[in-house]
Amino acid sequence: MQHPQSPTLKEPRHHGTKSFPFAAYKTCFFSKGTMVKHHWHEEIEIIYFFEGDFRLEINMEPFYIRSECIYFINPGELHSIVIEKNKSSEEEAIVFSPDILSFDCYDAVQVQLIQPIQNGKMLFPRCLRPEHPDFTSVRDIFLNIIRKSRQPFEDHTLSNDLTSQLFIKSSLLHIFALLSAGRLFIPSEKNYDKRVEEIKKIITYIMENYKEKIYIRDLAELVNMNEQYFCRFFKKAIGRSPIAYINDYRIKQAVHLLKETELPVMEVCLECGYNNLGNFLREFRNCTNTTPLQYRKNYHSKNAEEMPDLSENRSHKD
Repeated sequence: MQHPQSPTLKEPRHHGTKSFPFAAYKTCFFSKGTMVKHHWHEEIEIIYFFEGDFRLEINMEPFYIRSECIYFINPGELHSIVIEKNKSSEEEAIVFSPDILSFDCYDAVQVQLIQPIQNGKMLFPRCLRPEHPDFTSVRDIFLNIIRKSRQPFEDHTLSNDLTSQLFIKSSLLHIFALLSAGRLFIPSEKNYDKRVEEIKKIITYIMENYKEKIYIRDLAELVNMNEQYFCRFFKKAIGRSPIAYINDYRIKQAVHLLKETELPVMEVCLECGYNNLGNFLREFRNCTNTTPLQYRKNYHSKNAEEMPDLSENRSHKD
C-alpha cells in the first residue's frame, strides 16, 4: 500500500481547478537534459511518449524509453524525466485527481476501483506499449482528451465548460474500463521504499526553507545520515548534488518572481535565499544563459516561450 503522505509532501501546484482538477500538458525539447525535475503529487498522471530518447525515473527506478509508449504515474510516486540525446523529443501528459470520477452512489465501480485507487490500494499498470492489444485504443482516447482540453474557448474556460468536462470524464472512465477489462490494475503491495520517503522529506525541507541558509548537516540529520554518505545518497537518487539542487530550486523561484512581480533584482536575490548578488547572478546565468533583467524583459516582450522553463513541478506549458 502507498505509504501515507503528510500534506507538506504534496506538490505545491494545483492541476486544473478546485472544481475540475484536471490539466493537460505538452513538452517539446530539442536537446538532452532534464525535462521534468523530481516531484510528486497526489493526482494520477498518464504520459504519452511520442518520440525521443528518455529516461523516466519512478520511485528511483529508471525506465528507458526509445519508442512510442504510455506510462502511468500513481498518486504519491516520485518521478522525473530526462532526455538522453540531442534530438527532437516530445511527450504529452494529463494529470487529474481520481476525485473527478467519484460517484455519490456507492456502486461496484466506486467501491472496487475508484476508492481503492484513491486510497493507494490499487495501482495502474506501469506501461502500455504498441504491441499490447489495448495500446491503440488507450492512446486514441488519450489524444482525444488532449484535443478536447485544448479546443479554443470563447467566453469561458475548461473549468466551466460542462460539455468538455463530460467528454473528458467519460473518456477517462473509458480508459479505466479498458484497463479493467484487460485485468491491468494491480493490487498494491504492503510495503514502500524507505529511500523514496527520505528523498521526499529532504526535498520538502528544501522547498519550505529555500529562503534561509540550508546546511548539508541539517539535511543529513533529517534522514539520520552522516554528511558524506548523505551527499552520495542524494546524488545517486536525484542525479545532482544537494547544493546544485538547492541552487536550481532557488533560481526557479527567482524566475517566478521576475515573471509575476516588479521586485528589483536585489530583492529577488534576497527573497530566494542568496545573500550575495554576485553569486545570484552567476547561478542565474548558469541556469538560464541570461541575466535576471534580460529574462524579465524577454518575458514581458511576449517571448516567454523561448525562455527556459525551470518549473520544479512539471516543465509543461499550460
